[in-house]
Amino acid sequence: MPYSSVFLSDVIKAFDLEVVFDTGDIEERRIQVADATRPGLQLAGYYDHFGPDRIQIMGNMEHAYLDQLTPEERYISLKVLFEKKIPALIITRDHKVHKELLEAAKENPTPVLRTSQATSDLYSALIKYLSLELAPKVSMHGVLVEVNGEGILILGDSGVGKSETALEIVKRGHRLVADDQVEIRKVSETQLIGSAPEVIRHLIEIRGIGILDVKELYGVSSVKPQESIDFVINFELWDEKKTYDRLGLTDETTEILGVKVPSVTIPVGPGRNLAIIVEAAAINHRVNKMGFNAAQNLVSRVFPGRDQTYG
Repeated sequence: MPYSSVFLSDVIKAFDLEVVFDTGDIEERRIQVADATRPGLQLAGYYDHFGPDRIQIMGNMEHAYLDQLTPEERYISLKVLFEKKIPALIITRDHKVHKELLEAAKENPTPVLRTSQATSDLYSALIKYLSLELAPKVSMHGVLVEVNGEGILILGDSGVGKSETALEIVKRGHRLVADDQVEIRKVSETQLIGSAPEVIRHLIEIRGIGILDVKELYGVSSVKPQESIDFVINFELWDEKKTYDRLGLTDETTEILGVKVPSVTIPVGPGRNLAIIVEAAAINHRVNKMGFNAAQNLVSRVFPGRDQTYG
């Protein structure tokens, strides 16, 4: 299955939902679809193309419709909905819970939840939350930092200097997202989001010193819970036999979860200030996205008649 799952109990905690009816298995219930539905047509009896594996959200319109039904009609309408084995029903705007709704939910054990939030606000926030939590993901050994608004993923073998570079980057006013292990989620066909596992969040390991808490040392502005991955920098020990790109005319990418991310390979050797290099690479990547490429500009100066293609 391409998607993971999230516990319903985690959704309840994330959105501070009131549990109106507890089926006793909320801790075990899993949500596996990054979508939600407002069952307006379903309450009227139309179930073609209905997705029973989605959380259902009832707002003003659904509540008004139920109010104009007789108790018997209301019970039948809700009974059919709960018979579809939906994972949960959320009632918004603190609307009252009809007696018939609770009866139908008990007969077909379905958690009933409630919130004071507006329906549209909850719907959009819930979709965003589920899309992130259920996105395909992978864990990679590396460091993720935010430099001038760009999410920079630094990869390389152990001991090459990733964590030390990240610490210097933080000291230069940028932010740490993750050290050692980066959890990467594919939230769209073109976007990756990275974060740190909760157990090591805000922590960084420096050989010879040990574990440092970056948030405690440099303040809350030095860390960030998650960041998009805009650029990848691969660290590797300097190989005298290898030829490295000196102009930046070659477009390099690193593929993660099927997404090709722009990248560069930086050779690591004595005397190189890696933090400054990473900072410069991040700024240069942003400039490139805005349409200017220094290497191509140099080529146009040396060969004035050659067409320029900035990218």
